Amino acid sequence: MKSAPRAFTLGVMALYLNGGKLEELSFFRSLLREAARQGIEAYVFTPEDVADDKRRIYAHVYDESRGGWRRRWMPFPDVVFDRCRYQNTPRFRKLREFRARYGDLLYVNRPLANKSAIHTLLSKDKEIRPHLPETVMYRGVKELADFVRKHGIAFVKPINGTGGRGVVRIERDGSGRYIVRGRDKRRRIIPKRRVGLESAGRLLERLGLNENCLLQQGIELTLPNGRVHDYRLLMQKTGDGRWDATGCAGRVGAARSVTSNLHGGGKAVSVDRLLKHTFPKGSQAETVKADMIALGHRVVERLESHFRDMCELALDLAVDRAGRVWLLEINPKPAREVFRRIGEAETYRRAIARPVEYARWLYEKEK
Repeated sequence: MKSAPRAFTLGVMALYLNGGKLEELSFFRSLLREAARQGIEAYVFTPEDVADDKRRIYAHVYDESRGGWRRRWMPFPDVVFDRCRYQNTPRFRKLREFRARYGDLLYVNRPLANKSAIHTLLSKDKEIRPHLPETVMYRGVKELADFVRKHGIAFVKPINGTGGRGVVRIERDGSGRYIVRGRDKRRRIIPKRRVGLESAGRLLERLGLNENCLLQQGIELTLPNGRVHDYRLLMQKTGDGRWDATGCAGRVGAARSVTSNLHGGGKAVSVDRLLKHTFPKGSQAETVKADMIALGHRVVERLESHFRDMCELALDLAVDRAGRVWLLEINPKPAREVFRRIGEAETYRRAIARPVEYARWLYEKEK
């Protein structure tokens, strides 16, 4: 007779925002509820909550009876689910110190490097390389002009940005001027402007896009209604330690937006519906979807071989008009909201459950 799995404690590690607030509390509540359903004690903490002398943590726990969060001293977790994003801040350095000091803990996820480093790493894989838009560091308007002349469309984006913040699209019009539009770092839409090259450079500088920014080849993603679209593919480890595509959804951007992010007003759409709309003839939609999932497996395996300690990440994918799949970005701390919005309740539930199931599998395997 098979014995029952041993109980363990799961710590969800995050970083405070300014003011001591935490992001993702709704997701954390769902995650802790799922852990409780599986008989696992779970809590949320940051490296700043650790009492090193007593090996205790002043954790955030969700009180179902009161319907709210409260603080409680907890022992160190057996397994850590790291939800921290890479950033160049003192708080992120505290995260590095925690992981270095407590290397005896089991970690089921980790921050990855910045977008430039990820692109360089993936470019070394001959199967992934054809799916990568050309991406270089932004150095100034001369390089910008050459890049736009080469590709027709270019995006300038922060090297560590998320959620479509600070993403600017640039292309030339027929008169030799540049059409610039995008979003600032607070996600506000920048109206379309036609400017000269030097004015484009000054606009980027005012937006803070002068250092630590990427220049990326633009892929034409505009639908007949003028809105941009892309796809979010969620790859996760299962309860037996395998990578699997949990789900994929389409995203259609808000009017006048150059990005499709849901937080920026984008709309979630079924992947099959959006692909069939784009490729209505024959079986091309099914072929493209299979290509997306195959690329997802190749990317996560390549990244895991380099970084280790991974249990999930999301790929932001584009499909051009010829059906070629492009990898736009990697999100190592993905949200799940897109699946709930398209009515895929089971995919949404599975997306929350899988990190907990994988944590249990890893604990049993290692302990």
